[in-house]
Amino acid sequence: MKLYETKTAPNPRRVRMFLAEKGLLDEVECIEIDLQKGENLTPEFAAKNPMKKVPVLELDNGTCIAETMAICRYFEIAYPDTVNLLGQSALEQAEIEQWLRWLDYYFFIPCGMGFQHTSGFFKDRMTPVPEWGELCVKDVHKFMLFLNEHLEGKDFICCDRFTAADITAFAVAAFARVIKIRVDDSLPHLLKWYKAMQSRPSAEV
Repeated sequence: MKLYETKTAPNPRRVRMFLAEKGLLDEVECIEIDLQKGENLTPEFAAKNPMKKVPVLELDNGTCIAETMAICRYFEIAYPDTVNLLGQSALEQAEIEQWLRWLDYYFFIPCGMGFQHTSGFFKDRMTPVPEWGELCVKDVHKFMLFLNEHLEGKDFICCDRFTAADITAFAVAAFARVIKIRVDDSLPHLLKWYKAMQSRPSAEV
């Protein structure tokens, strides 16, 4: 299998961490796509993912799966004997899905939009709106305050164990450096959790 990704981007990192936690990283060949050079905009890549985004998983039969959680769900089902990260019971699955949605909508998307609209990184293919970007950065701050409060007395985002929700939250919190946001002493509960996530071997992939 081939995983088309960009090493520095948060969504591919989520997939790599997911695979590392399951012990499946060696199952894929990682192929670097340079987003700034527009390698994701070529007809060849668009044939694999018409949305022209990374990551994309290409199976051995040529089938391509786009979108981070779709890829993760594929591996969760295809390798049932590996550690479960998306929920075992109906309640666990629902709770993890709830958090994944919250993290995507209220943390990851504002972080990404804050970066794109304040940095001009993709100004060759989009029109940055700096004022919108600054509002998104403020939303990231707000959600991190929420996470800090939520994590008081907790070791994990949900289910009292490590799940895909922790992977997503960690990847976004780490990526927030691009909008000059760091997890620091002003967020003690979030910082404790963040340092614990940093210590996991999967954080190094």
